[in-house]
Amino acid sequence: MRTTKRKALGQHFLSNRHILAKIIKVIDPQPRDTILEIGAGKGKLTFPLALRSGQVIAIEKDKTLIPFLERKDIPNLRILNEDVLKLDFLGLGLPDKAKIAGNLPYSISTPFLFKVFQNKPLFSLCVFLIQKEVAERLCSSPGTKKFAPLTILFSNHFKTRLHFKVPPQAFSPPPKVDSALVSLNRRIHPIIHFQDETLFHQFIKGAFRHRRKTLANNLKSMGFHAGAIKIAFSNAGIESNTRPEQVSLELFAALFSYLQDSPFPEPVNNLG
Repeated sequence: MRTTKRKALGQHFLSNRHILAKIIKVIDPQPRDTILEIGAGKGKLTFPLALRSGQVIAIEKDKTLIPFLERKDIPNLRILNEDVLKLDFLGLGLPDKAKIAGNLPYSISTPFLFKVFQNKPLFSLCVFLIQKEVAERLCSSPGTKKFAPLTILFSNHFKTRLHFKVPPQAFSPPPKVDSALVSLNRRIHPIIHFQDETLFHQFIKGAFRHRRKTLANNLKSMGFHAGAIKIAFSNAGIESNTRPEQVSLELFAALFSYLQDSPFPEPVNNLG
């Protein structure tokens, strides 16, 4: 069976007006706002945002959809036919505290979130419609099965919130899984300031590498000495049988600090 271009790009267009209105309410476009929209599609979200905000920069990878976006003469709407994963955000000339929003293709949601994280100083608010499983990971709490490195990294810099879930039938064509709307409000200052945050990312990724193992065993697998782990756990007030998903950002930061002088593994490049 021949794969359509829409399917190849992972496009599922949101057509439910009620849900679109709810998304716009969360974005809360204001006349002073510049909004970067990801995956503009046929403009169902693009045009209402442009009517309410100072400027909308709409990114759409599928060139066949560009005519739909250009059919209206809207002076504050800038349309770019680009691959968002290759796009240089800094080159867009965004003002301070820009907003970013969009209905993200499932296939790019995690790498795109990582890109947003790397460019976090550019954005005051991020609002994304993403796969429900990823949304739950972003917004989970310590002690839950969804708690993950992604949760820890974003919670340090953003106030995350899962607003509502969206069923497949709200899209055309309908995806095979549920979606959810999340918002990420950037904190003025991170909860924890790290001299080398990349090294901390590497640390927590290794700590979660084997979820069925205890945190201590994962740290041993990373090359840390059992004696150093025992002392670090004692100093941080962590039980020896604790699993990684039970440990908060603050406790991970304390462990990271205590274990700074211990052996360290090879870098890990994804969020998980």
